[in-house]
Amino acid sequence: MTKSDPSTVLVTGGAGFIGSHVADALVAAGRRVLIVDDLSGGKRENLPEVAEFHQLDIRSAEAAQLLEDERVGVLVHHAAQMDVRRSTEDPVFDADVNVLGTLNLLAAATRIGTQQVIFASTGGAIYGEQETFPAAEDHPTRPLSPYGVSKLAVERYLYYFHVEHGLDATCLRYANVYGQRQNPHGEAGVVAIFLNRLLAGEECTVHGDGAQTRDYVHVSDVVRANTAVLDLAGFHIFNVGTGIETSVVEIHRELARAVGSEREPHHGPAKPGEQRRSVIDSSKLVSTAGLTAPLALQEGLKLTADWFRSRC
Repeated sequence: MTKSDPSTVLVTGGAGFIGSHVADALVAAGRRVLIVDDLSGGKRENLPEVAEFHQLDIRSAEAAQLLEDERVGVLVHHAAQMDVRRSTEDPVFDADVNVLGTLNLLAAATRIGTQQVIFASTGGAIYGEQETFPAAEDHPTRPLSPYGVSKLAVERYLYYFHVEHGLDATCLRYANVYGQRQNPHGEAGVVAIFLNRLLAGEECTVHGDGAQTRDYVHVSDVVRANTAVLDLAGFHIFNVGTGIETSVVEIHRELARAVGSEREPHHGPAKPGEQRRSVIDSSKLVSTAGLTAPLALQEGLKLTADWFRSRC
């Protein structure tokens, strides 16, 4: 077996919104950082200058070979098919990327003795309709989309690889992540969509009454979660959120204030089957990793709005 190098970290999806921020932090921490991204959603401009970039599909033999050739010690796995709507329309494709693509990498990781995998899971889709608010990690997992099912499947596979192969694994269940570099197109978060339209002087559409709530966590707190669990031994599942529910109409109001817009949103038809409430409890991660309180929503939205304005 080829011995892995603990200083070498491979970030999949490292040209994307969240993955690129994590890659920046790992470079700043002095790690050797490799990035795998097929650029289907990521952008070259997001890549850290000193990171070694490889444009590859995680399902490919070349991606698996890269882990072995570079003796990757830590795999930070953010690459995914992340469009919930597409997952319902084409669950086979969703599973091919999110499950089989991950297994392709995990098989290579076990061959070289990779020490740890940090997996970007979902706290929004994995629990389904919640029974308690906020949901802790022991809340029943009843995902209502193939996307959520695929994330749960990977968590289960990681537990298997931990038990059978000694692979340390930490699953980070993200709430609704927002922040700088978020893509306002396609299956984007509402923060990016609203900012893109508000800064263009266009009307925003709120689906339904806008009272549906989500847990909005700034990308900087997601980065802190990743770096806090780096090199953590064992198998772990942590929520990464704020524990605070914010409605869509509140998000619009705060963003309009941040960019100086007085335009009211348009209320369109509700999305069929949309989850009404989603909020997660991150106290386990805070106590385990000693993290401070997350960035306040108003401050995070202002930082995000300033970044989007600078791109106009």
